[in-house]
Amino acid sequence: MHILITGADGMIGRKLTERLGKDGALADKPIDKLTLLDVISPPKPEAFTGKVETVAADLAAPGEGAKAIAGRPDVVFHLAGVVSGEAELDFDKGYRVNLDGTRALLEAIRAGGDGYRPRLVYTSSIAVFGAPFPPTIPDDFHLTPLTSYGTQKAMGEALLADYSRRGFCDGIGIRLPTIVVRPGKPNKAASGFFSGIIREPLAGEEAVLPVAETVVHTHASPRAAVGFLVHAEALPRDAIAPRVNLSMPGVCCTVAEQIASLRRIAGDRVAARIRRAEDPLVARIVAGWPQRIEARRARELGFKAESSFDEIVRIHIEEDRGGSFVN
Repeated sequence: MHILITGADGMIGRKLTERLGKDGALADKPIDKLTLLDVISPPKPEAFTGKVETVAADLAAPGEGAKAIAGRPDVVFHLAGVVSGEAELDFDKGYRVNLDGTRALLEAIRAGGDGYRPRLVYTSSIAVFGAPFPPTIPDDFHLTPLTSYGTQKAMGEALLADYSRRGFCDGIGIRLPTIVVRPGKPNKAASGFFSGIIREPLAGEEAVLPVAETVVHTHASPRAAVGFLVHAEALPRDAIAPRVNLSMPGVCCTVAEQIASLRRIAGDRVAARIRRAEDPLVARIVAGWPQRIEARRARELGFKAESSFDEIVRIHIEEDRGGSFVN
């Protein structure tokens, strides 16, 4: 099996690569080759014994989509994208990467010919939904995004559904909740503070909270996100068609409940490293996102997330901090 991962240098891309490298197989099929693509050359997985090709390319650039699928990968995990805050601040970049890059990849697959029809797993976002919201977002809730990022992801979902309907690819889109706790340095995502208020205090650093503690949101860990991707690839088409885009499960809680989890696990001194300083842009973006995701269809299809935010914090400490934190 040949697998292509776009956005392979991103946090989820790296963790997916690591998981596939360790497993050496996907859906009980041995992986012979991994092609890892990003705008900078991604690292190779240490544990993988098969062939690895790393590619530094911009999918939106002319001809790069065709080059990416020239090896006719059996599975494509399309993770490449500009994050929410950056897409809102840089309109042109957001559309070029999130929409044009996705369209270029799909067009390259369509041009493959000779019955070429890979499984394409596309990472979308709950930002495709927009206020006003019911108490819980059901699977059939309409897509009315209130940000450029959400609009770009909704367009990607529509393209994926149409290209799958026409038989050009075998697509499934998974709407991720906010993934926390993200390791490494903060990125430009509007949702980045959800990770920052856990990650930075555990590292002995100050974190800034730009919204009210009453904000409610749905989260899943990076481990769960990788699990979503792997599980999505293995689902038979007749289990998901014709509605190939679906919302993933997660833990719904307030920011105050996030902080309470941090305090329970790491203590008062660590939780005291959070400084409140409202950011109107971030607050406006977050206010337009859904709070509680029902995800009934995903759960029935076997997708699983954590059962508590405490579990999410412990996963970060275990996997990204070597089991310890700064008191």
